[in-house]
Amino acid sequence: MKKLVLAIAFIGFGGLAMAQTTPQDKKAKRAEMQQKFQQREQEHLAKMQKDLNLNQAQVDKIKALQDKRKAEMKAEFEKNKGERQARMEQMKAKRAQMDADMKQILTPQQYDKWQADRKAKMEQRRMAMKERGAKMHKPMNTMAPDAAK
Repeated sequence: MKKLVLAIAFIGFGGLAMAQTTPQDKKAKRAEMQQKFQQREQEHLAKMQKDLNLNQAQVDKIKALQDKRKAEMKAEFEKNKGERQARMEQMKAKRAQMDADMKQILTPQQYDKWQADRKAKMEQRRMAMKERGAKMHKPMNTMAPDAAK
């Protein structure tokens, strides 16, 4: 029982420590991510130019096409922003209702354990998503030079 209480306390303190990000940190991280994305786009375009032996006119047309597509995606994102927020609010309300219902059904000890289990599962999912995201950003061509031939 002591171990369970200590584990819950450590998880709680860890969550509080991670939640201490400031808006400035978020802005800096967003700017860094945008810079990395632009660099990746340029590298991809340079690789296409080399691999496909593109001339400068073709490169310019591809870049214009990519910029047009990016603008369309951004417009679509902004168009759906209100709908997305409404769905999030609806999900929050359902989650709050579920919590209230569970609190009425379970004893206080059972409810606390249920909450701790749910938070632990959420953290596991978050870590799995981070790991999956890291795997997705690895270079695609990881084959040995001899194996590619």
